[in-house]
Amino acid sequence: MADGDYEERAALIEFPASNPSALTVSRIVKRLRAMVLDLIPIEIEESSLIDSTSRIITPAVINAFGKAAGDFQEALPFCLLRARRTFEEEAQRNAADYDENMARAIACEVLARKLVHVVSPERLNHVMSKRFRYKTWDGDESSAVSALETAIDQHCTIFLSSTEAQHVVQSLWNGDWVQKNNSEFDIEYVPYAPPNNRSWWQALDPDRLSVPSYQNWLRVCFWILFLVDFTQAVKQPLDRLDPKHQFDIWEIMLYTQAVAYTLEEITKTYQNVRYYTWKAAFSFWVCVSLITDALLISAFTYRVAGIASPDQQVSLHYHLRSFQILSFLLELLTVVDGFKYIGTMQICVSRMLKESGIFFALLAIIAVGFIQAMFALDAADGANDQTSWDIINLLLQALLQLTPRGYSSFGLFLFYSWNVITSIILLNILISLFSSAYAEVTDHAEAEFLTFFAHKTIDMIRAPDNFVYPAPFNLIETFLIIPWQPVLSRDVFTKINRVVMTVLFFIPLSVIALHESHLNTRKSNLIRSLFNSIEQPEDDIDEARDPPCDDPQGNISTIPFEEIVAAFPNITQSSEESILAQIAHLRDKLDYLIMRLDFDSKDKQNGER
Repeated sequence: MADGDYEERAALIEFPASNPSALTVSRIVKRLRAMVLDLIPIEIEESSLIDSTSRIITPAVINAFGKAAGDFQEALPFCLLRARRTFEEEAQRNAADYDENMARAIACEVLARKLVHVVSPERLNHVMSKRFRYKTWDGDESSAVSALETAIDQHCTIFLSSTEAQHVVQSLWNGDWVQKNNSEFDIEYVPYAPPNNRSWWQALDPDRLSVPSYQNWLRVCFWILFLVDFTQAVKQPLDRLDPKHQFDIWEIMLYTQAVAYTLEEITKTYQNVRYYTWKAAFSFWVCVSLITDALLISAFTYRVAGIASPDQQVSLHYHLRSFQILSFLLELLTVVDGFKYIGTMQICVSRMLKESGIFFALLAIIAVGFIQAMFALDAADGANDQTSWDIINLLLQALLQLTPRGYSSFGLFLFYSWNVITSIILLNILISLFSSAYAEVTDHAEAEFLTFFAHKTIDMIRAPDNFVYPAPFNLIETFLIIPWQPVLSRDVFTKINRVVMTVLFFIPLSVIALHESHLNTRKSNLIRSLFNSIEQPEDDIDEARDPPCDDPQGNISTIPFEEIVAAFPNITQSSEESILAQIAHLRDKLDYLIMRLDFDSKDKQNGER
């Protein structure tokens, strides 16, 4: 490939910032769709698109797509990902063209990744964070969303596993970049640039609590405290046999944290639904958290009702029910999912549980038929001896390999049929679904975990919140600080929040300040000087290619580096591109040879004259 092609690619997405309207973005998306339809008119294999030496998505194709948006090139990654969503929706609606549309969707994602790759580093944060709107099918404007956010919403593993996307995610996770909320719900990722060699007191900044990595560690600490409270609350039930037993300190702490976590989850979900879509708000683990919070609130409600009830028997019943619900609660510790192995296994579990929906749907359909058959069999003698719950309970026992006794031969035949269908057919279907889900995740474990990590990072900062109060301290913000917001000026309200956050979180803020001012090896000159003995790779590549040599016995670079590597194959090109490049090279030599022959012929003719 000629050097000019690389120079042309390097010049992509270098235009000044633009702010296209929703109609303009929709028109860019339609133009990109038309180009993708022309690029992929037939069904092709996915591997031919994601291959780094693809003969379909070539540098020339990338250049063509880089020019498709005209003066709005910064919107190209977002528009390509939006086009990907439309192709994916068409694939779900039209089963006949499923493979073709999914190939086009993958092509859009690969192109978006390739175009982001050629964005200059100083413009990368703006391209990834700038939010755009587009026209929906009913003519309204969509919610504002960025390229990184729409990639997370669509689970774009190819795009999110790229170096550029992970650079943005890691910068946000570590706090090297911070999210700045602009007007009209627009955001921008700006570098966090504190002064060098600052003191501990200067690094004591409440705004640093919004950094995802610090939020994660605070969440781990508070969840450990929550688990201790939960253990103590259910540890000694004999002390609480009295139905009028009041709350003790462990129950007060437990239910206070439960209310705080519930409020935090509801607030975040509401903001995501309000500013984005319900699909972005309700992920699998968000639903699990909401169910867990609902069980805790139910236990708390029964507990309060038991204390307030004047009837001792009713109070005892509510008291017992409260602790039954509390003991039934299964705490899922998802705060350590930042570790790769645990995060990957969590992805496998969530994917397998989603796949099990097919199993339970088939089980429910078959169960309806067997319940009707059981009712008919029970009513055959003219009397209904069993209720609907008794029949459902018997079927569940049979599903769990418990054989019922005392039934007629017809009843046993129905049970045997139920066992054959559920244990042999449906359970094997479930095992196959689990196996395929597990293989799908583990085969692409790196990309899946990077996508999951990107979702975890953006989820912590996506909902607009200028002052982060981690649960359970969000109760103080909700009931004691936010009510003053309408009557105070913005500067006074900000100052009050900063003072309150500094007092409440003085210990974690002190640890963060100590880490950033003295212990951070990436920023602290003191700590970095302690690791100078560690060998670092050389940055001077030109000197490494043809190194100088002062040895009197001889020289290293007797043969130049370029001459040595001239025989290496160019693996950045596909075999077709290599052949075409060689043909073009031969054509240039042939043209040069013909030109010289023409000049020699003309010179000879002039000499004879």
